[in-house]
Amino acid sequence: MTAVTETDTAGSSRGAQFAGVIQRQGAAVVLVLGVIAAWFAFPRFGSADNLRDLALQGSFLAVIALGMTFVIISGGIDLSVGSVYALGGVLAAYGSQYGLAVAIVLPLVVCALIGLVNGLLIARTKMAPFIVTLASLLFARGLLLALTNEGATTYKVPVGSAFLWLGQGTIFGIGVPVYLALILFAIGGVVLRRTRFGQSVFALGGAEQSALLMGLPVVRTKITLYTLSGTLAGLAGVLTAAYLQSGVTVLGVGTELDAISVVVIGGTLLTGGAGTIIGTLVGVLLRILIQNVINQVGTLDSNYQTVVSGAFLLIVVVIQRLLARSRRS
Repeated sequence: MTAVTETDTAGSSRGAQFAGVIQRQGAAVVLVLGVIAAWFAFPRFGSADNLRDLALQGSFLAVIALGMTFVIISGGIDLSVGSVYALGGVLAAYGSQYGLAVAIVLPLVVCALIGLVNGLLIARTKMAPFIVTLASLLFARGLLLALTNEGATTYKVPVGSAFLWLGQGTIFGIGVPVYLALILFAIGGVVLRRTRFGQSVFALGGAEQSALLMGLPVVRTKITLYTLSGTLAGLAGVLTAAYLQSGVTVLGVGTELDAISVVVIGGTLLTGGAGTIIGTLVGVLLRILIQNVINQVGTLDSNYQTVVSGAFLLIVVVIQRLLARSRRS
């Protein structure tokens, strides 16, 4: 029988702490190094116009990824956000013809209802989130195509509409969507770390059965999570429609995978139970950095953005697995 020494225990503890630091802060280190390298390699990268464009481009995905962060930390997944995002944009453009309130409320209510149905089915019937949200992906995309006669009808936001300010307006030279995304992330961070709801989310991802035994509101928490995810996806669609001045039917294809990737790259475990809001923000910034660097190179096809992002995600998932084993040993 092998005796466990105090030195072995201390070494194991230090290894677990190091693994935790790498999981939480590894992406931030890569981001800082990447920004420094791009700054010196590409003169245009550090220009004010380019940085403003990067922030604006990332804000739409960031809003979707915020909801996805809560869902994944709880141990779930939401594959419907891409289609819900596109549906929200079309409904917002359609509603803009009837005023600012309709343009905002209509898509948010419809997208929230889709999220609510997802949550009810997952929480009440114990159906797998993958199956439920995949069905919602198809439903939302089908509804979108039905509303637009399979893309033949395009809803344009009226010129001069106050709704356009949400996507095209600026404050101190920075786009309004950027401010909205930052405000939502700040609220999300407080909710996740400082409220009972946030602790319930972590408990669900850690061990759902234990959460039930602790008396936590598991069913209510799941329903709220998926409703929140659908609402935020719809909000991202609203902002995008205001920015593009129209509802784009082909929008959102693959966006659910982009959202999942930035959440995981930011350090949130796909198995649930661990993650941070700031990590997701870092993941979004890393993704738009990769896209921008490829655009700066100029000689590379834009499809390489997907290739690099996919390879990077695979590396992160493998590292997560290795770190998880290191922390258990």
